[in-house]
Amino acid sequence: MSSKLVYKEYAKKTAIAIIAALLNAIGMNFFLIPAQVYAAGLNGVAQLGSDMLRDTMNISISTGLLVLLLNIPVAILGWLKVGKSFTVFSFLTVAFMSFFLIVIPEVQVSNDILLNAIFGALIASVGVGLALKFGISTGGLDILAMYITIKTGRSFGKYFLLLNGIIIIVAGFAYDWTFALYTLISLYVQSRVIDIIHTRHQKLTVMIMTQHSETVIKAIHENMVRGITVVDAMGGYSKQDVAMLIMVITRYELYDITQIVGEFDPKAFINVMETSSVFGDFRSEADQKLALAMYKNKMM
Repeated sequence: MSSKLVYKEYAKKTAIAIIAALLNAIGMNFFLIPAQVYAAGLNGVAQLGSDMLRDTMNISISTGLLVLLLNIPVAILGWLKVGKSFTVFSFLTVAFMSFFLIVIPEVQVSNDILLNAIFGALIASVGVGLALKFGISTGGLDILAMYITIKTGRSFGKYFLLLNGIIIIVAGFAYDWTFALYTLISLYVQSRVIDIIHTRHQKLTVMIMTQHSETVIKAIHENMVRGITVVDAMGGYSKQDVAMLIMVITRYELYDITQIVGEFDPKAFINVMETSSVFGDFRSEADQKLALAMYKNKMM
């Protein structure tokens, strides 16, 4: 990509990081924290840790500061083992989230715990889903998931469920099982909303008609590692020879594809179709990042 386009993308991702962080902070400070309903992942760990330090040791540490502290070792791991750009935007989102959690006052909007659990999860998950949709990690377990998947080849899903399960159990024993059960409702709402917004698991078949196939293929492979089938074709109206590039991607990658193709061939025609199933060697996101890093190292 050109420098101008790269800077534009960085600016856009920074703006999305700020919005996502703000929505997370609003969801937590206005709904979840006042109701003692816990968020998912490291945010929930920070929230529970802040409550327990205050109630058992009379030590007052804000949830925002704990979120930042818990993410520092994870960010270091990501910088060394996953990828610098990926980690920078992840930690940037975390830093803004921590800032907003500290400066935005905790206000109990409703006295109904169920409403707090639902709306807190809804607002926070819109932030998370928005960030993921634009290729930004929200830090914490996202980085850890990437590292574990690259290192072991195993899904992080069960570890994520285990951590959230520990949060619920500790909250139940330390405080009240009512809060723990409402936390379970909140986690379910958050997972559903993120799936609706993010749609990373959905697959698409993309057909790109271009007269600059070599340039476009090179640009795509510099940014992602996806198989591309090239079919010689001819325009029915123009009678000009074109190449049809066929590839299967996730919906999450569609934005990047359109930006890349649009830069190197603005006249290219792109047809996108939903794909119900994919069989064979389709790289996961973690495999993508690992393969792309190896490709770039090889080209250096």
